[in-house]
Amino acid sequence: MSSNLSVTTVQLGSVHRAERAPVHLLPCEVEHNGPAEVSQYFNSAIKDRKHEKTVSFRGRGLKGQEVSCPQGYTGVVLRETNKPGSDQEDRTVKVTSVFHNFTYWNLETPPNSDDGVVTSMVWPELAEAIHGSVDD
Repeated sequence: MSSNLSVTTVQLGSVHRAERAPVHLLPCEVEHNGPAEVSQYFNSAIKDRKHEKTVSFRGRGLKGQEVSCPQGYTGVVLRETNKPGSDQEDRTVKVTSVFHNFTYWNLETPPNSDDGVVTSMVWPELAEAIHGSVDD
């Protein structure tokens, strides 16, 4: 029985130098690790219509909405700085950008309150209610 005892270290000093970049959560997996010519495939001409955003990604229509991080939380984008040779070696990541909201995209249907990403944003408030002290 093997166990993974590696440690991931986050370089917290990089938070203060991190840029505030727009973040988009797309409904796809891109099998590429490295820089990409995003503007070539993701049409930045986002159209806003009654709380719904529309855009085209590689010719496919996407519908999106702006999602805010829970009160008191900040989202971070991490980049690995020390790539280990195996899953047993320690990893080091740094914060490359921070965000307080992001655009969540669905393929052809607008995001709604039942989507996992949208509902996960209420988890900190729910966790506080469950685990917080009970006042009489």
